[in-house]
Amino acid sequence: MSDAALPCSDASRAAGEPLAGTALHATSWLLVEVPGPWPRDVSDGASLPEQAREAVAAWLERFAPARLLFVRRPGRAAGGRLAFVARVEESRGEIRRFELESPEELAACDLDGGGEMVDSSLVLVCGHGSRDRCCARRGTEVFGALVGELPDEGLWISSHQGGHRFAANALVLPSGIQLGRLDPGDAWQVIAGALAGRVDLRRYRGRACFPPPVQAAEHALRAELGLDELGALRLAGAEGSLVRFRTREGGAHAVHVEEVAGRAVPASCGAAPEPQRAFAASPA
Repeated sequence: MSDAALPCSDASRAAGEPLAGTALHATSWLLVEVPGPWPRDVSDGASLPEQAREAVAAWLERFAPARLLFVRRPGRAAGGRLAFVARVEESRGEIRRFELESPEELAACDLDGGGEMVDSSLVLVCGHGSRDRCCARRGTEVFGALVGELPDEGLWISSHQGGHRFAANALVLPSGIQLGRLDPGDAWQVIAGALAGRVDLRRYRGRACFPPPVQAAEHALRAELGLDELGALRLAGAEGSLVRFRTREGGAHAVHVEEVAGRAVPASCGAAPEPQRAFAASPA
């Protein structure tokens, strides 16, 4: 079977495509509970009521780089809906929760600073089936494996997180840890580690607070130094192709990063194989 005929996640796995540097880059996230079905693209809120869509578009512009995701939880009682605003930063983050009677109420919400502070994390598993069948199949399986391990409001199916071919994908907020190639058998172990501030480099796509080249540099340095604790490494600066970090003990490290043509695989199911964006990272 050709790569084009394979599901995109199977083709990416078979090609050994690296995960490093593939996480979405956004420091602000708006999550809106929409039971479904979802259109193929929800990123601009076009399927929301007009006034809510305008409020969301203005918020996305004010807080760029920002992302809108739809979320749902199968079996959740009908009635009011929830929305969350998450701020992702390297050393801290926050989540605020809003209760809505309907999506129209987004237009009246103080998305900039309102809402109720949440003192726990959110785990979002991409299951956007109208976007890609790998997200539907693998995401649904991983979500099912996590049900019962997390509080009801702590686990959601989300719309497209980027990178269908890395399904199953998960995003942990507010840390901004994005994970890929999760399987039902090890999903909880990997997610539990992320919730405790540890990253499994075999599943680690990067942190949303970093742009992709910095994500790739961080991944390479963690692998070199054997560091899995989130707080063991801090970004010191990025200039051109040079990314600098400091360890918790104060050690200084520099990584040289350059963009390269990656493995030729389909970007999504049904697409023709083509070289994907990738990064080469090495000690400077």
